[in-house]
Amino acid sequence: MLRQLYESFVFAFTALKTNLLRTTLSLLGVTVGIFLIIAVYTLVDSLERNIKDSFSFLGADVVYIQKWPFVGGPDFPWWEYIKRPQATYQEYELLKENLKNQNGVAIISEIGNRTFKHGSNSIGTVNLTGSTYDYFKLLDTPIGMGRYFSMQEVEGGRPVAIIGHTVATSLFPNEPAIGNEIKHRGYKFKVIGVLEEAGESFLGIESNDEKIIIPFKAFQKLYLTGSKYDGREATIGVSGLEEDADLEQLISEIKGLLRPVRGLRPGEKDNFSINKPEAIADVVSGVFGVVNVAGTIIGLCAILIGGFGIANIMFVTVKERTPLIGIQKSLGARNYFILAQFLFESLLLSLIGGFCGIILVYLLTFVPLGSLEIILTAKNIVIGVIIASLTGILSGLIPAAKAAKLDPVIAIRS
Repeated sequence: MLRQLYESFVFAFTALKTNLLRTTLSLLGVTVGIFLIIAVYTLVDSLERNIKDSFSFLGADVVYIQKWPFVGGPDFPWWEYIKRPQATYQEYELLKENLKNQNGVAIISEIGNRTFKHGSNSIGTVNLTGSTYDYFKLLDTPIGMGRYFSMQEVEGGRPVAIIGHTVATSLFPNEPAIGNEIKHRGYKFKVIGVLEEAGESFLGIESNDEKIIIPFKAFQKLYLTGSKYDGREATIGVSGLEEDADLEQLISEIKGLLRPVRGLRPGEKDNFSINKPEAIADVVSGVFGVVNVAGTIIGLCAILIGGFGIANIMFVTVKERTPLIGIQKSLGARNYFILAQFLFESLLLSLIGGFCGIILVYLLTFVPLGSLEIILTAKNIVIGVIIASLTGILSGLIPAAKAAKLDPVIAIRS
């Protein structure tokens, strides 16, 4: 049986090679269909991955305590949230001292588009961040040169700073940044570290290259923070234990500590939001899920046209080879051998078209699209092969069945 199936495959391949022009024309529809489907999947996956990477500054396994939730909507009740108190330094100390399921707690406040100077050089696009000692435990901000803050520098609000790569090259083009001073609003800060170069973010947000980090208490000397109705909003970030992927226990612990401090009675709503980065990831995935469905529908329409083209070619092939089918049957060929012969031909035709479509998508990954990196994943390749295989089998099933049922005597006479 295996020998007969192998012979069917060889016969199908020979037939496709003999009718090269017809083969090429019939596989175009499948090629276009597979290309559209896999191209959409690949572009959507790449966009989703790049967008999620752009939010990697939020950290992994980290929750944020703040007055506003991460995600809103058309019916977002902003009037409820605007009255909430902001996170305070005292609440940060409470959580730092009492939370058990934490790997780091930091209070963070930020303000964008600040101007820093050194001598005659200046940069006006700095994202100034004030934070406490555990900041680097929460967020992916590796030091390239120099060091991080000491506990004494953080607790004392010392005028020290860690600067981004772009800040360093702008303020210190011809001299080392470490040990030099930068100035902002009349205050001088000594540079003790330079962050690793992060490069441009896909969305152009939160680039560490234009960031300056100073101790939180030093930030408070520059900008009012933690006030209920004015000043910069402060956020408390809490990192979960590395072995604890589920943050729900940590969130319950945070609520248990914060609600009594804020005077909330049982049954009252929380007057703070505990945000998880997964919330943004879920929104992104939902949006791109819709795009995936739309791309699949468009691609399947092209696949359907290609499938009809293959089916039409297979009907013509069956008609052309009817006398040969009769001879094969008269020599003892079984129905499944004839069926397999034409099914293999249809499947092979569709797979060739599918692989051509996948190759076109692979070539698409070399097209420069700015900071968007396109990657053809193994998952999408497998999807393309499966769709092409199913298309070939379904398209060739009826013509193959018709060929297998032919009467040998009638077939030879025709």
